[in-house]
Amino acid sequence: MPKESINWRAVWRLIQPYWVSEEKWRARGLLLTIVALALGMVYLEVLFNTWNREFYNALETKNYKVFTEQLWRFSYLAFIFIAVAIYRIYLTQSLQMRWRMWLTKQYMARWLTHQAYYRIEQTHTADNPDQRIAEDLNFLTSGSLSLSLGLLSSVVTLVSFIGILWSVSGPISFMLGTQEMTVPGYMVWFAIAYAGIGSLVVGWVGWPLIGKNFYQQRFEADFRFGLIRVRENAEAVALYRGEAEESVQLQGRFQRIRDNWWGIMRTTKSLNLVSTFYSQFANIFPFLMAAPRYFSGAITLGGLMQISSAFGQVQGALSWFISAFSDLAAWKASVNRLAGFHAAVETAHADAGGVTVTVNNVGAILIENLKLDLPDGQPLTSSLSADIQRGQRILIAGPSGCGKSTLIRAIAGIWLYGNGGIEIPHQWKLLFLPQKSYLPITTLRAAVAYPASESSYTDLAIQYYFDLCRLPHLKQQLDQVDNWSQRLSPGEQQRVAFVRALLTRPDALFMDEASSALDTETEELMYQLILQELPEAAMISVAHRESVASHHDIRWQFVAGETAAGNHEETQRTLYTIQFGKPAKTSRSRERG
Repeated sequence: MPKESINWRAVWRLIQPYWVSEEKWRARGLLLTIVALALGMVYLEVLFNTWNREFYNALETKNYKVFTEQLWRFSYLAFIFIAVAIYRIYLTQSLQMRWRMWLTKQYMARWLTHQAYYRIEQTHTADNPDQRIAEDLNFLTSGSLSLSLGLLSSVVTLVSFIGILWSVSGPISFMLGTQEMTVPGYMVWFAIAYAGIGSLVVGWVGWPLIGKNFYQQRFEADFRFGLIRVRENAEAVALYRGEAEESVQLQGRFQRIRDNWWGIMRTTKSLNLVSTFYSQFANIFPFLMAAPRYFSGAITLGGLMQISSAFGQVQGALSWFISAFSDLAAWKASVNRLAGFHAAVETAHADAGGVTVTVNNVGAILIENLKLDLPDGQPLTSSLSADIQRGQRILIAGPSGCGKSTLIRAIAGIWLYGNGGIEIPHQWKLLFLPQKSYLPITTLRAAVAYPASESSYTDLAIQYYFDLCRLPHLKQQLDQVDNWSQRLSPGEQQRVAFVRALLTRPDALFMDEASSALDTETEELMYQLILQELPEAAMISVAHRESVASHHDIRWQFVAGETAAGNHEETQRTLYTIQFGKPAKTSRSRERG
């Protein structure tokens, strides 16, 4: 449940960086210009207030000359007001987008560096980071500017008009028992009391909106993520005939949206009832309060209209909390979500973990006393020590869940749970091919070159390896943009990954079930290509099929060792260790020998 009180220190940590960044002078200049325009609008409101008195006095006295003068005066004041209002909005939107661009760049960089995005998904410390970056940052910038500038305008309006209202309303006298009481500037006190009572009631009625808005954004993001998952896995869902189950899950997610939305509607209805009554009654309240002095002849019609205008400005300024409450609730919900996301990213960066990955000048990957754990702290393997030298062909085998892929992740530097050290030669280029390779939505040329730039390899080189990897039908599609992970079959995707490896020419190639979708003949061809094209590279494979063993000369076999207690007394896990040896010779390897 989100905290409904505002942690201003957390808010300041989110807002402050932009205003001291490399864009600070442009940002501050824009902000000062916007503030000046906002103050100018308040000054124009003061002039309009004076105009009210003179215009209505001219009507009361039927002074045609003053009447026409005031019409012309209103015309140029209105023209200036329109220009100031337009440019205030225009410059505010410009500052909002600049601020959002800068924050988005910073948050994306922090989320993507040091695999923070990967660790957040592993630990589930923040849900829907895509929504927090795309939507909550937008709410933060737009809400912070609109709310702060609105509050500034209200404060300046209050200071500007409270003196006017005090002087034009004058005192009011009444009998309290036998004692005559006189209240100077009585309309000011009525305005303060009216706005104060209204703010308390609105705050009490609308405060639950903060929590409901927080969860509404979360439920909307969950529902959108579920829809995207169906689209990304359309073929698998169709083959399983899983439409009914997907419908149940999506309906369940949407039901949470609906239930929370009804809660928002009920709270908003009560809030609108209070705020609408408050704003409508405010139209006649100043006339009711000033009527005794008007009908007694103490003030003129122009004075009555000036009192009404000044009261409206003071009451409106004091009612900032009421008018801005819905926006404030949505802004606060976004701040809560961003603060949680910011904390999760910082934790991911600060949590160095027990596994350290450093560089060396030895010319081999060194693994020293490496023990791997699960993210929840449960041990996975016992102490492992090994080395990987240039040109070695290593097969990593063992039962499912023993830590084969986790070892690969640790060498890649993205699995930090456990302890021990891994050293990588500083000049070595490592490439990791997972079972399902990532193919970005872009041109086929850029997808093959990923993570290098699109221009890193010539078309001739790409087409050459397409022929070798049995992908000749893709040669004419290099400039085509598509979702290749949906367009290509799993086997084609894995062959594209082999093309990527042959183009990259790494010093060490790690393949985690990288040929699992290939038939035996094509798998044999892919490994032969790697051996022929990358004879000096170390090749490390994780595989369950023994047919892969024929392409390796070293076997790391994970075997069950001791049993260790987990985090809970009733939970126990088998610790796996590595036995080193040579792969068993298959018929294919004997024929080659």
